[in-house]
Amino acid sequence: FKDKLVSYVRQKSLANVSFAKAMVALAPLLGLLGTVTGMVSVFDNMSFTDGAAAKALSRGVSQATIPTMAGMVAALSGLFANTYLQRVASREQLFLEDQLTSDH
Repeated sequence: FKDKLVSYVRQKSLANVSFAKAMVALAPLLGLLGTVTGMVSVFDNMSFTDGAAAKALSRGVSQATIPTMAGMVAALSGLFANTYLQRVASREQLFLEDQLTSDH
């Protein structure tokens, strides 16, 4: 019974950690998607202006890179949060195992 309970708790606690890992991996990709979408818009505007108005185009390129930066910030923050979640889950599992073994 004890092993089954510990296994169940481990599975439930690591399910959230796995989800967090997936979100951390996805954040830079979503940022890159935003950048590509922004660059397509910039190139579309270039076709209408024949490359004129370089200042406006450079502003568009600058704005198009913001999603990549945001994705990287989210991924780095998520990496730290994920490490924290893993440590808490591991600590709770060990605490549960200790409590179950000390009772008998």
